[in-house]
Amino acid sequence: MTQLRLERNYGELIRLLQTRLAQFHFDSEIDRATDQVVLALTQHLAGDTAGAKVTAEQALNTLERLDRDQPDGIPVTTTLSQAYAAIGEKDSALKAAERAVILVPRAKEPLLGPIYEENLAVIQTMFGENSRAISTLARLLQTPYDSPMYPFALTPALLRLDPVWDPLRADPAFQKLCEEKQPVAPEVLTQSAPEKSIAVLPFEN
Repeated sequence: MTQLRLERNYGELIRLLQTRLAQFHFDSEIDRATDQVVLALTQHLAGDTAGAKVTAEQALNTLERLDRDQPDGIPVTTTLSQAYAAIGEKDSALKAAERAVILVPRAKEPLLGPIYEENLAVIQTMFGENSRAISTLARLLQTPYDSPMYPFALTPALLRLDPVWDPLRADPAFQKLCEEKQPVAPEVLTQSAPEKSIAVLPFEN
């Protein structure tokens, strides 16, 4: 899925996601809602904001109920932030994304915390909070973590390629991030990364 997104092949990615939703037997409500939200975000990237809203609304009732039942459930909170973003509810989306960052701060969880910061950067970007998003991305570029959006941590090359960050491209500060080459510290190579299943973030691999 990541490759199709980086290639901007939205039609094929949407087709695959729609087929999966129609044919796959999901083990839980959150799994199905997650795929619906990934589809909605892909439709948003493709410019189909009306379709994205319809798709996200299909998942919203489930996610809001699960969030009430599990207020500290990070995957639910994160996916809920993405659903709100897909339907254009800025305040709710940012509030949910920020809550996930607060619940899992990088100071206590140095490998997990950045995952939720990455999600917050996506939400900030979608709603034109460019300075805040760029500040978040600058921190992430200096951080070892296991990104759910990519096969590895965020890099300047991925910032250049990924259409998720297109709204930031005119900003000189973002252009500078794209040009920088981030050295990999030796200790990064020996650190174990968390399982991606613990976090539900946009555009899973």
